[in-house]
Amino acid sequence: MRKNSVKSTRINGEVQRVLAEIIRGDIKDPRISPLTSVVSVEVAPDLKTCKAWISVLGDDKAREDTYKGLKSAEGYIKNQLARTINLRNTPEITFIMDQSIEYGVNMSKRIDEVLRQDN
Repeated sequence: MRKNSVKSTRINGEVQRVLAEIIRGDIKDPRISPLTSVVSVEVAPDLKTCKAWISVLGDDKAREDTYKGLKSAEGYIKNQLARTINLRNTPEITFIMDQSIEYGVNMSKRIDEVLRQDN
């Protein structure tokens, strides 16, 4: 399976959707922030590994706690992923903290401040 094939794009999208549902609804860990988003998912062509970019809106402590909560729930998340998606192999998930959503929110606030100053 090639990196940008239709099949790999569909698998990445499905894993991202299911991963977001599991994090949002199934995990009861209080360390995981309710403002957690799955930004992107990249499943390896052999379906053995998966990188999941996670964005948490909040301070550094919320980000760190969410990361620790997700790391401790990796086994449960993989189990739920295997039950939901019928793949040949269920990938090992590596969580990567992504700050793009927070960066976008901050830039939007700065643009609004500049527009208010101009008026």
